[in-house]
Amino acid sequence: MQEWNHALLEHIDSLHAHEPNQDAEQLAHIDTDYSISATDHTADPAQGRADLVKLAKAHLHLHFTGSMTVERLRQMSKKHHITLDPELLNAHPLRVPADRRGWYRFQRLYDMARRCVQTEEDMRTIIDDAARIDAEEGSKILEIQVTPDSYAPIMGGLTPALEVMLDEAKKASERHHIAVGVIVAAARTSHPLKARTLARLAARYAGDTPGTVVGFGLSNDERSGNTADFLPAFQIAQRAGLPLMPHGGELLGPEHIGFIMNNAHPARMGHGVQAASDPELLAQLKHNHVTLEVCPASNVGLGVFENKQNVPLRALYGSGVAVALGADDPLLFGERLEGQYEDARTIHGFTDEMLATWARCSINGSVMSDTYKKPALAAIDQWLAR
Repeated sequence: MQEWNHALLEHIDSLHAHEPNQDAEQLAHIDTDYSISATDHTADPAQGRADLVKLAKAHLHLHFTGSMTVERLRQMSKKHHITLDPELLNAHPLRVPADRRGWYRFQRLYDMARRCVQTEEDMRTIIDDAARIDAEEGSKILEIQVTPDSYAPIMGGLTPALEVMLDEAKKASERHHIAVGVIVAAARTSHPLKARTLARLAARYAGDTPGTVVGFGLSNDERSGNTADFLPAFQIAQRAGLPLMPHGGELLGPEHIGFIMNNAHPARMGHGVQAASDPELLAQLKHNHVTLEVCPASNVGLGVFENKQNVPLRALYGSGVAVALGADDPLLFGERLEGQYEDARTIHGFTDEMLATWARCSINGSVMSDTYKKPALAAIDQWLAR
């Protein structure tokens, strides 16, 4: 994976050599009122969306429960006779004034949704839905993140809970023609010893093909717990050959990203958007070939940025750091992966070449084997040549 990312970063550098007015210093303060090239196919929004669906990509930041559609959640709540907060069923539960957004509001609604997942059938349905929808949006690879201990009571243990998810990931891959892997993540709000247990479990199923564990992460409120306490769990995963993909740099600033970089040595980082304000950190991320899983809708939904225009996508692009756009929790943030690409184009003025560059970043940042990466990369070239 490191070799793929190194080649990709050289490609990004070659693009920047032809963009003399977009150096890192300018991009750090750039105006967000960008003009859009006539080649970007945005005159008709419906045509623009259809065009982006044809762009091959990988979805590297999607959480299990948060991947649900509102309609699927409504069906599950009805089946299990669970009354939900009406906010959770309005498709945009976090679209409120910036001073009312935040982690507590998000977590309360997420936990409510998770209560509706009560059977093996529910678990399988969620993975199948995620694979189907991502395939329909042009994703060739999906690496979905799960915290198995949240669902262990359903299946009678951690191992059967994870095995159900892996089994369905493999079946959904075949059903929908998309390579689906699973990222096992520990929660910062849980005891670090539990994280070690999850790392050992993940290591047993490590692989780079559909239906295997493709990475180990650390999720939940970034401000909770002490990242240093989870380093032994990271080491267990790394010894088993699992790439690390912890969350960092969304709710906390560049200093937390730096700590993760220097102590955990991740292959990817969930979010990392706060690195945009630190040129030295951006240079370190680029040098270490770390892919950032940037989720603009999440950044706005949690109040990290007041609006979509303020998410520093152009600064990140200008830095040459590899970025893979992600939807995070579309159930709560209201947009799936295609919407992130559409916003990059229509709000941030990304050209087709820029969109294709980040689509390549997502493919190359994936853990899936070249069997799945090479056809996807070729499809991106075909999209550019259309």
